[in-house]
Amino acid sequence: MEREIQHKWVKTNGIKMHIAELGTGPLVLLLHGFPEFWYSWRHQIPVLASHGYHVVAPDLRGYGDSDSPLSSSSYSMLHIVADLVGLLDYFGEPKAFAVGTDWGAEAAWHLSLFRPDRVKGVVSLSVPYFLRDPNSKPTDFFRRIFGDDFYVCQFQETGRAERAFARYDYLTVMKKYLLVGRTDNLVAPEGMEIIDYLETPSVLPSWITEEELQVYADKFQESGFTGPLNYYRAMDLNWELLAAWQGAKITVPSKFIIGNKDIGFVNLGIREYIEGPIFKSLVPNLQVAILNGHHYIQLEKPQDVSNAILSFLQDLSSDQ
Repeated sequence: MEREIQHKWVKTNGIKMHIAELGTGPLVLLLHGFPEFWYSWRHQIPVLASHGYHVVAPDLRGYGDSDSPLSSSSYSMLHIVADLVGLLDYFGEPKAFAVGTDWGAEAAWHLSLFRPDRVKGVVSLSVPYFLRDPNSKPTDFFRRIFGDDFYVCQFQETGRAERAFARYDYLTVMKKYLLVGRTDNLVAPEGMEIIDYLETPSVLPSWITEEELQVYADKFQESGFTGPLNYYRAMDLNWELLAAWQGAKITVPSKFIIGNKDIGFVNLGIREYIEGPIFKSLVPNLQVAILNGHHYIQLEKPQDVSNAILSFLQDLSSDQ
């Protein structure tokens, strides 16, 4: 069915966005993370489409075949959400389901926050909706907790990560990042670039092939990494812009999926956060599913993730 996926470009919010599309029915947006593009949903697209959904997986701005504005200030959540609202308008849909992983999870959460009138339900993988700290910018927080060699901090300087990545071929970069669960943390030893610290696996896990990794490598060789890295470089700008939503809740029906071996779940405090009272208070209409897997759970456990998404969509569809 992958051969049946249609590809097109849509003008939205002043950019040209590439989308992969399959099926008819209620609209479902599948939003990828870093370092990915629409292809990371290749397992879920045919499953959801075969169950009566119109599945659209865009390359988010800066990724793949979509436009990549130069300035990091063009990658705020206001921009990303505006791109998605433009997609809904293009298809003439008043509402859609939003499913996202990693940075795509952030996009799905904030689409639900800014425009709950346009969202039927949200499914986020790996990254929960976090409470905004009114007293500390994200990069200040990360430096205070993890130090300057935390990957997010290293990504802040324009050109630094790009130069470090350039020391490797694109296939090696993909192996290091898409298989990031093989390291215990994302803090490099002092003075070392995070890309140098990450292990390059000699044997690939069963859930991804060399050929699939090469698809990622070829696409990033075309598009580069600056657009994707600009999401990290806009984090403090997001903090400033989101002050107006301080304490606001996600009111739409929500599901959060995470792997029990995800580096954030194990080492970065996500487990304690999602099991504590704050997450559930901010997302009151919430289901949580913890699967056996790592960060890129939709690739590692494709059928489990597809089933979890599908059951959530079907339950909501039957109620509407």
